[in-house]
Amino acid sequence: MTSRPLSMRVRRSAAELGEHLTTWRKLQNLTAEQVAERAGITRGTLRRLEHGDPAVGLGVTLGVARALGQLDRLVTALDPYETDLGRARADEKLPTRVRP
Repeated sequence: MTSRPLSMRVRRSAAELGEHLTTWRKLQNLTAEQVAERAGITRGTLRRLEHGDPAVGLGVTLGVARALGQLDRLVTALDPYETDLGRARADEKLPTRVRP
């Protein structure tokens, strides 16, 4: 299976997410080693995430967010019912599948 190259916007967002996680770590006076240990990953993997490597897995990202006490905020940020569109359509029955 050949993967498509990531868009510039996705790469920029990965870098921004990495910067945010680094800032959260520093605000809490935690070392990279401490966060990596709490997240169950290597320091090198944390470094890749903090430097915006989009190939770092979702599980790693969520584990680091948990180690930094930010997992709930991350999940809530993606909750569709926390948006105007989601609230407006909350009473509608969503389709089980969406077909093109």
